[in-house]
Amino acid sequence: MILNKKFRRALLKRFPLHYYRHYNSYSQEGEDLIIKTYFEGNPKYKGFYVDIGAYHPIRFSNTYLLYKKGWKGINIDPTPDSMKIFKLLRKRDINLEFGVGSEKKEMNFYCFNEPALNSFSEKLAKERDGLKNYKIIKTVKVPVFTLEEVLNQYLPDQQSIDLLNIDVEGLDFEVLQSNNWHKFRPKLIVIEEKIDIGNLSQSKIVTYLKGNGYCLSAKTFRTLFFSKIDSTE
Repeated sequence: MILNKKFRRALLKRFPLHYYRHYNSYSQEGEDLIIKTYFEGNPKYKGFYVDIGAYHPIRFSNTYLLYKKGWKGINIDPTPDSMKIFKLLRKRDINLEFGVGSEKKEMNFYCFNEPALNSFSEKLAKERDGLKNYKIIKTVKVPVFTLEEVLNQYLPDQQSIDLLNIDVEGLDFEVLQSNNWHKFRPKLIVIEEKIDIGNLSQSKIVTYLKGNGYCLSAKTFRTLFFSKIDSTE
């Protein structure tokens, strides 16, 4: 065993294969690798995420890479029967099948032949219906709760939130507004908003989160990343 360890160290020194190590991304635009970079100061840390509009446990997931590293959290998606596969593949997580929005109520949820496009937004759904090969296949009534209600009920006692990921196809700002920012303050917020980088000052999401103690720290084509800048827990 000692000889094997010495031989391995000598081999890696001469042929540093770990320099070429890479990570697979499960996100649509590599968002999970940016998230990983944010928390890379403590590589063994096992944090907690809240993923709203989680869609699928692996495909287009911003949290699956974290799950593989030992993290756990809460996944929420309103698509009917979506949590069956989450319960199979994300057994450490709390998996919830309903919507998150501005108030407690029932809303129409538009389901597409491409489930990644499912949305509560009637306007967005109608814009996408018939676009390319996408079409609405059914509309269902789904219960909706505020983010504050969800976290009050399902967040484990004394659990802080490291990552809040929001991707709800058109109503992301309403989800933000439904949180209690005095009580629940994630370290990092990842939220979908397709806005030109030169027009960020016009984003109501940027303005709103800045007013709640967050700064924009990164951007992909469709996604914004916000870091907590105050010391309030």
